[in-house]
Amino acid sequence: MKLTITSLELKNAFLFFKLANSALSIKIQVKSSNSLGMKKTGFWTKHYTMTLWPDEKSLKDFSKSGAHLKAMRESGKLAKEIRTLTIDADRFPDWKVAKKLLEDVKPLKF
Repeated sequence: MKLTITSLELKNAFLFFKLANSALSIKIQVKSSNSLGMKKTGFWTKHYTMTLWPDEKSLKDFSKSGAHLKAMRESGKLAKEIRTLTIDADRFPDWKVAKKLLEDVKPLKF
């Protein structure tokens, strides 16, 4: 199984509403996909997601389609930086562990 952990830091707090709208569409897409689950947390300008996938193909099919693809194309308008890590895992880690794993990931800066 594949676990993807992502952090997104908004350019400013006022962009939260655009992020929330995009996140709702992505959540609907996740629920209709082959995902094994999704978790999210965040506050103010820093937001995190975790998704669990049965295999890499399911993950890639999701990430390159629908609301997620649209959000990725527009992410530079919202985000100051994004970090993403995909690893082999059979369950979700707790948020403390997930955030620690992202610390060593080189951020994509906008």
